Amino acid sequence: MQDTLSLIPLGGVGNVTKNMYIYEYKDQILLVDCGLGFADETMLGVDLLMPDISYLLKTQKKIVGMLITHGHEDHMGALPFILPQLPEFPIFATPLTAAFANGKLKEFGITRKVQTIEFGPKQEVKIGVFSAYFMRVTHSVPDTSHIFIKTPVGNIYHGSDFKFDLTPADGKKTDFAEIVAAGNAGVLAMLSDSLGAEREGQTPSEEKLAESFDREMARCKGKMIITTYSSNISRLNQAIWAAQKYHKQVCFVGRSLIKNIEIAKQLGLIVMPKGMEVRIDQLRKIKDTNVVLFVAGSQGQENSAMTRIANGQHKDITLRPQDSVIFSSDPIPGNEVMVNSLVDTIARVGARVMYTDISREFHVSGHGSAQELMLLMSLVRPQFVVPIGGTYKQMVAYKGLARRQGFADRQIMLLDNGQEMVLGQNQAHLGQRYPVRNVYVDQISGEEVESFVLRDRQKISSDGIIVLMAEIDSETGGLLSDPDIITRGFSTADAQEAKKILLRELKKTLVPQSKKSQNWAYLRKIITDVSEKALNKELKRKPLILPAIIEL
Repeated sequence: MQDTLSLIPLGGVGNVTKNMYIYEYKDQILLVDCGLGFADETMLGVDLLMPDISYLLKTQKKIVGMLITHGHEDHMGALPFILPQLPEFPIFATPLTAAFANGKLKEFGITRKVQTIEFGPKQEVKIGVFSAYFMRVTHSVPDTSHIFIKTPVGNIYHGSDFKFDLTPADGKKTDFAEIVAAGNAGVLAMLSDSLGAEREGQTPSEEKLAESFDREMARCKGKMIITTYSSNISRLNQAIWAAQKYHKQVCFVGRSLIKNIEIAKQLGLIVMPKGMEVRIDQLRKIKDTNVVLFVAGSQGQENSAMTRIANGQHKDITLRPQDSVIFSSDPIPGNEVMVNSLVDTIARVGARVMYTDISREFHVSGHGSAQELMLLMSLVRPQFVVPIGGTYKQMVAYKGLARRQGFADRQIMLLDNGQEMVLGQNQAHLGQRYPVRNVYVDQISGEEVESFVLRDRQKISSDGIIVLMAEIDSETGGLLSDPDIITRGFSTADAQEAKKILLRELKKTLVPQSKKSQNWAYLRKIITDVSEKALNKELKRKPLILPAIIEL
């Protein structure tokens, strides 16, 4: 029987976040990435989304290691939540990625460490039956890598988020020679970023942003506030260089940003002249025109520093009409409402605000467009291609690009999360489909929020809540008096109508019986069912019903 390798995505296929991939050969598993997702406005009381690792918890197979492609939260942010559930195994990442990951693990009090590995085939690491090395590519965070994985069945090219920027801000270009060498070694399957597959041409270089920061600093009449992803070290560097040119001091605001800046300084990725950086408590002594603030919260997070500044709730920073605020980032899918609300709040103050809907001068995508995706295909020359890291429509667009590069439909594999792809020598086909559920997490407690809790919250937010308190005769099961009915989330008229309907229905339902009632749980269910049915029929509403029975 021919040896086979299984690829099972647990996240990152058909969506942009929660990236996590299983490579499985016989009784050994190699994991790539461990990312989180972000809740949208419909996920009430939920902060984060996690990959569903039920398969890993149930399998008897051994996890021999994990590789992390880069330092974005959607590729390594779930480590503190998921590692405590899994046995010990080695984890490898390039220097900045490892530093970000270890900082996050330390923050959560987790003692496990991500080991640092340098780029290149000379740094190849053996992990069980697998071996792998990291290849440098450009993206919106330094030290981003593609991974060449050698397996007993064939070579895999794991091409996560990337673009081919020939003039990156940090000067560290994609190592095309290593990509070509990987292709020459023979590649059975290539997984590739597909987020930019719908865009023709090539993604613009980060280089052009330096001119935009320079120009805006020259015209700013007050404080300049720049908000971007805290991991975007190259972008921060570009703004710091512009600030240095205009003899401005800089201040970093927000816990996540300060933490990542410290890591970048330790690795020599950010270097500033002595005295250029000031603490937040020193700002009151500095003229607004002489300072640039780098502020966390570009996604409109409720408790972020940027949101508190915009709402006038920050104790050290006041937003004024002469200030300029630059959003040097795109909203993560699902965060558009929060970001737009934050922009509105800033605009009401009268400050100048620049964001991607009105200007592309301060942000470029970190993901390659059609020409770059097709170039990677032509350099690697795999037998099979698998688009990842995009929505399904972007994966379909990638399929169109692969066809243009001469791939037959049987060589282009579009997967869903939980869908196994079985690879053998010169062949690939779909295998089993493993159930993958949505895993919601409260970021403060780190506890999973069950899906039924989320459904209850959604029901309360849209249709309200009704508490029914009924005194029941323990001998007959009949009502002893009119029940107390408390409504929330109803208009006055609807509340009165709802109470009238419920009182009528409960009097019809809870009539005295000759036999003593024993099953109070069943009685509560009857009350709930009757109430829900009546309110849906007559008011077209489905509130959450909470019955409370008092036995007398």
